[in-house]
Amino acid sequence: MTKATTTPEKTRTLIIGTGFAGLGLSTRMKRGGDNDFLLIDRADDVGGTWRDNTYPGVACDVPSHLYSFSFRLKPNWSRVFAPGGEIWGYLQETARDEGLLPHIRFGAALTSAAWDDASQAWHITTTKGDFICNVLVTAMGHLADAKYPDIPGLTDFSGQLMHSAEWNHDVDFSGKRVAVIGSGASAIQITPGVAETASELVVLQRSAPYVIPRPDRAYTDAEQRAFERSPELMEELRADLFWGMEYNYAQRRAIPSAIAQAYALANGHRTSQVADPVLNAKLTPDYEIGCKRILISNAYYPSLQKENVTLEAAGLERVEGNLVVSTAGNSFEVDVIICATGFEAVEPPFAPLITARGRSLAEHWSDGMMAFSSVTLAGFPNLFIMNGPNTGLGHNSVIFVVESQVEFIIQVLAYMRTQDISVVETRRDAEESYVARVRHRSQGTVWLAGGCTNWYVDPRTNQLTVTWPDYAYAFRESNGTFDVAAFEVA
Repeated sequence: MTKATTTPEKTRTLIIGTGFAGLGLSTRMKRGGDNDFLLIDRADDVGGTWRDNTYPGVACDVPSHLYSFSFRLKPNWSRVFAPGGEIWGYLQETARDEGLLPHIRFGAALTSAAWDDASQAWHITTTKGDFICNVLVTAMGHLADAKYPDIPGLTDFSGQLMHSAEWNHDVDFSGKRVAVIGSGASAIQITPGVAETASELVVLQRSAPYVIPRPDRAYTDAEQRAFERSPELMEELRADLFWGMEYNYAQRRAIPSAIAQAYALANGHRTSQVADPVLNAKLTPDYEIGCKRILISNAYYPSLQKENVTLEAAGLERVEGNLVVSTAGNSFEVDVIICATGFEAVEPPFAPLITARGRSLAEHWSDGMMAFSSVTLAGFPNLFIMNGPNTGLGHNSVIFVVESQVEFIIQVLAYMRTQDISVVETRRDAEESYVARVRHRSQGTVWLAGGCTNWYVDPRTNQLTVTWPDYAYAFRESNGTFDVAAFEVA
């Protein structure tokens, strides 16, 4: 029997992903009169990481008025730090209100994308059909694919196993013995809620995080009405938040005064909440502050002091049936394991699926992620990677980086349209020069010299490939403007 074939859907620009990056770019394109684009997403709704992460307590660590589009201000954020569901709702509203839904093909997981020089087009296959486009944009983000630890016996666990980004809401923790694996941003949000209902909870902490107070509160009705009447108040607040958070980058460069302030805040918070010297010692990090993500929580430390909670200051070594065994040799019987173990950020799973001229993106990145202006690559024409190499921020809102990349891509698309250009390809020397500059900036940062292992650094080369090693404003200055001199065009 001959396999049925379908005609590929054609579009000028195809965007993969409907999180902040994909929706931000497509909104700006549509507002500018460019309607020749499609978005594809493997899920059945927009939202990216805020759609996928629905665990109890999920929230953002960046204030709501800054963790949002500058061109879609929202006057009625409920809190200073919005819960995850509210952020997801904001993205759903964006897709609906900006008229993006007709452009989206849901349930279309990428299976391959190949550039064809003859047709000057990308040929994309997905689980929902095929597509052909002139320009391909990946907007899949760093926090898209759950990472389970490679632990003997984990997949054979006799109880309920879940990842923080794949939450099973059918599981009732009442009366259950639960293990949380990890002590990062997701773990400290999950732990307090689970501690309220589980009969026993053990938190396996491979390394202690630095935790600072969370200055959260609800916005009053009066404040929301003021924001609605006077949008300039939101713009002023965004500016204040942005520049206040920019100051924190000085900590990442180990500026003594900034480091001292950071230590005082984190150590003071821990000391004020944890009186027990033994527990305090277990919760005291042994690396320089900022080497790993600095976390914000008022509830994490108190939750660890509940009678039903045990902090195991060791990582998970193996799982035997319903036993989790730590690297310290202690074992705990559990009914549920929650892996709050992060994402596949250093080696994105989409990289092997994208090929040009016989070379995959994964091969191009065999020594670590790299790209000119953190967005385009030599040898991959008309390909733009959003939230890719060196785009993460450890101190400010990543939406600022997203909007910088949106502006860059908008300028490229406009140039191609006005100059009747079909192909734009980064010059190899331009990419190599840019990468060298970024790696030079990386030297001396706390991520490389802070004495810890973190997910910002590629373990294959010990290069900083995920995070931007400078102030956020410097990212926009370096990468927010298209310069045709760095490209070959045809």
